[in-house]
Amino acid sequence: PYDETKKRNGVAAMGDRVQQQFDAVSSRYDAQRRMLIPCFDDFYGMAAWAADSAAAEPRILDLGAGTGLMSSFMRQRYPRAHITLTDFTASMLDKARERFAGDSRVDFVQADMTGELPEGPYDLIVSSLAIHHLRHEDKRLLFGSVMARLEDGGRFVNADQAAAESPLFDRLYREQWLRDIYDGRLAAEEADAPCFEGKSTSTRKCPSSFAGWRKRASPASIASINIGILPCSAP
Repeated sequence: PYDETKKRNGVAAMGDRVQQQFDAVSSRYDAQRRMLIPCFDDFYGMAAWAADSAAAEPRILDLGAGTGLMSSFMRQRYPRAHITLTDFTASMLDKARERFAGDSRVDFVQADMTGELPEGPYDLIVSSLAIHHLRHEDKRLLFGSVMARLEDGGRFVNADQAAAESPLFDRLYREQWLRDIYDGRLAAEEADAPCFEGKSTSTRKCPSSFAGWRKRASPASIASINIGILPCSAP
């Protein structure tokens, strides 16, 4: 049976670890992203392209927004959008405030994705490289909260990493990624996201496979689910 108390304690412990890591790297987070994501511009650019809205001034919620990287791509596409950035790490949001200084159409909310989200409704809800940190049950609950906050006809875009369907391919993909990104500029410990800490249980708890994403994101209110794969190689 599902133990709610154990779940809350586990989420709190994992959340503390993730928050501490992001606190430690907030000042160099943006520079690291370009090293960690070989196809950086395509990755964020494709997500912004998929976040399509007919609204002239779309209301956008960015979950786990960090320093505002994804929101910056959304701002480029929608100059008059109202964007709300949420993150549970204060130092990351401080960097986001610097990025959007003087932009009156951007709000910041320090909040945990496993808790209560801003009410909305929103024309677009986006997230990038954040939701994989959640345990699978929390992903399911989050997707329900997202659907409840979308305007009719709204769209949810999650640009994230996914586990391979087998441990063999998961290992092969990870080894290739490490070859692509590790050239001495990035310390080995910085190349490891919390979900890839050696043999810790988080390797089994975090990234879902594509089939897992589909299973956890399929309430009846969703009109369609599209999953795309962006192959990357080092420049």
